[in-house]
Amino acid sequence: MKRLIILSLVFLMTGCVSPSDLKSSKPILSAVTSKNPKQYALCVLPYWQDARSEAAMSETESGYRLVVGAFKLTDELLEISSTSSGSKVDFFQRVAWIPGLGRAAIESSVIKCL
Repeated sequence: MKRLIILSLVFLMTGCVSPSDLKSSKPILSAVTSKNPKQYALCVLPYWQDARSEAAMSETESGYRLVVGAFKLTDELLEISSTSSGSKVDFFQRVAWIPGLGRAAIESSVIKCL
């Protein structure tokens, strides 16, 4: 019960969290891959959709963005940008220390697809 109350307070204090809010903090993982942004995004997306059905992908000016979130809270954000030799990957999580539905599968897919 105490844990539930603490989690509730954390969620209330965070308010709305957009992808740009997450990007203002340091990524929990930054990496490079030889895959182009579309190849990498299409590798990661099915894993994210299996873990959380609301996972979505969009094209950006420099690559692709994958987002998982609900109730105006972005839980996970993956920014994939084009480089001369492939892609740069930045992975962000809201309150990364709190376990969440499908979070382990989402995290592992970011690494698995590199």
